[in-house]
Amino acid sequence: MTITNKTITFGDTTISFELGKIAKQAAGSVVVRLDDSMVLVTACGADEPRGGADFLPLTVDYRENTYAGGRIPGGFFKREGRPSEKETLTCRVIDRGLRPQFPDSYFVETQVIGWVLSADNDNDPDVLAMNGASIALMVAGSIPFNNPLGAVRVGRVDGEFVLFPTYAQREASDLDLVVSGTENAIAMVECGANELPESVIIDALELAHTEIKRLIALQLEIVAERGVVKASFEAPAAPWPAGFDDEVRQQWKAELTEAMHVKGKFEQKDAINAVRDKALDALGDEADEKTPWVKGVFRLMTKEITRETILGEKKRLDGRAFDEIRSIACEVGFLPRSHGSALFTRGETQAIVTCTLGVSQDRQLIESYKGEWKEPFMLHYNFPPFSVGEARFLRGSSRREIGHGNLARRALLPVLPTEEAFPYTMRIVSDITESNGSSSMASVCGGSLSMMDAGAPLSSAVAGVAMGLVSDGERHAVLSDIAGQEDHYGDMDFKVTGTGEGITALQMDIKVSGLPRQILEQALEQARQGRLHILGIMKDAISEGREEISPYAPRIYTMKVDVEQIRNIIGAGGKTIRAIVEQTGAKINVEDDGTVQIATSDGAAAEKAIAIIEGLTKVPEIGEEFDGTVKRLEPYGAFVEILPNQDGLVHISEVAMERIPDIRDVLAIGDEMRVRIIDIDGQDRIKLSRRVILEDEARERGEDIPERDPVGDRRGGRPGGGGRDRDNRGGRDRDRGPRR
Repeated sequence: MTITNKTITFGDTTISFELGKIAKQAAGSVVVRLDDSMVLVTACGADEPRGGADFLPLTVDYRENTYAGGRIPGGFFKREGRPSEKETLTCRVIDRGLRPQFPDSYFVETQVIGWVLSADNDNDPDVLAMNGASIALMVAGSIPFNNPLGAVRVGRVDGEFVLFPTYAQREASDLDLVVSGTENAIAMVECGANELPESVIIDALELAHTEIKRLIALQLEIVAERGVVKASFEAPAAPWPAGFDDEVRQQWKAELTEAMHVKGKFEQKDAINAVRDKALDALGDEADEKTPWVKGVFRLMTKEITRETILGEKKRLDGRAFDEIRSIACEVGFLPRSHGSALFTRGETQAIVTCTLGVSQDRQLIESYKGEWKEPFMLHYNFPPFSVGEARFLRGSSRREIGHGNLARRALLPVLPTEEAFPYTMRIVSDITESNGSSSMASVCGGSLSMMDAGAPLSSAVAGVAMGLVSDGERHAVLSDIAGQEDHYGDMDFKVTGTGEGITALQMDIKVSGLPRQILEQALEQARQGRLHILGIMKDAISEGREEISPYAPRIYTMKVDVEQIRNIIGAGGKTIRAIVEQTGAKINVEDDGTVQIATSDGAAAEKAIAIIEGLTKVPEIGEEFDGTVKRLEPYGAFVEILPNQDGLVHISEVAMERIPDIRDVLAIGDEMRVRIIDIDGQDRIKLSRRVILEDEARERGEDIPERDPVGDRRGGRPGGGGRDRDNRGGRDRDRGPRR
């Protein structure tokens, strides 16, 4: 097979595409490379449509193999496990762009697989896989994918747009925008931004689409050079006889239109079902044969009525104006034991959102080909079946749930406090309890409220609104706060989140070709007005983070120690820090830079832990005084612990103002006494004195200070030193009598 190599340059960035060398038995395959990052993408399809399918069974799988970064996976099995969140999200952005480009009524099993083969830790391979997916489908002659898709990432560093930014550039960027599109239109947008104005977002989208057209031209060039012959596809004819749908429309459209204007999700559903059942009953003996036909025509009529009501009558089925937001209710402190909680209700969509505060040990450990790191902020979104009145098994998190959770998380990231200001790990959980449109935006609003209820000092509240578009090419209507039916039958799902200052996240899926700038501007401005309206209602519930966190949340006390003192806190094999935890019950974390976090809901325990750590890490200085404990007695003096694991010697001559014959006459192990550091020698040995403190106290009382033998003061074992002065001839202690 002929090998094809093509390259395209974006400024200093060059992307190459190689076909015909790897995975030649796949219907289509390509290796996409940017510097040392390489992705293999393949496309395959079944020979026949799936029986009974009424949708495109497209599967997208994307895996970031750890060997690509020269790493071995962790865990017992040492092999890749279930897809990571990053891999799942990449699957979603590839799928969202590709799916609308397939022919209507194409129901053949189709699979796209992307493998990261090499990763240079500078360039994210996800956008490479997006472009590779389109090329693999385009060169797969057996798959009728004829509408190529290009994808770019746009950043903004120091006010300048950057195409295909590196990880380092993305860290410095206030925009992370991924766009895929066809030659005529943008198809998919995934965006995070640091409160940017709408005009900047539109400029970035236009730049992205300009570069996408270059990628599509390259794909068409590859297809032509390889002589690909694409399979033809004709949509199957309607299953009913000619004229049958016209008869049903003529007889039942008026009643169905009336039913669709009934307010309330389930009330409307019941009214529609009643009309459909009436139509089925009218079939009489022909019901068994014609029931599928009637249901199919009713689905078409439902879509037609929805769109015509909006475009022709300039109104929505629920009676709202195009820019009207459904009624909103916000409640904080909803759950008594959660650290922070909110109940957010908008129309028939409702979410219970909680914020749980944790310590550094609670951070999420993430492993990838780039290495391991700990994530301090998590947002998890759950969509149980009862939220839409259904009964089905509860499984693990779906791709949709992971995608909605990531959108909400991205929306809230720009307003989070710094670790120095709020050193907590935060986990937000959004449980959707009712749904009729845009539960992800309810999660954003509820997440913002719950964090403020938990006491997190957010820089601003964040709200989100889902926008819709209905267009027939000549007429268009931009809808704010779309309901489920408007989302299903509309031409655009456009979710926008932000503060009063600007956009923090954006997600868009478009089904129509060509979206003029003026319509984008209208949609973003309408979204901004809706967002400000929602923020005003949220402010009435809570306007800023509470001054006090929940009594059930851990208090985190932060202190800084010299990095040389860390070993004193940890101890041999972690013995010391485990002992502190056992004594106090507090959680303790020590960072490599000397930051120590102590977490506990018991203030007394925190004070005890702080005191122990201060003692372990304090560097004593001459002149300081301590309340010490006698730990060991020797003839020449007492060893007194002044700080944890730090002691000094009180020479027998420094115990009292008068001469002491035997130190055991005045001290015992466990005694406590006030001592002062009088010297620290070159080997960090500490010399203590109790005598100087007693003399100072005597002077304050106006008492005389006893005279001392200067020789005894200098040396132990002499009169005044209180030590043993042996009589070598008799083997006796002069001061104590016979030796024992």
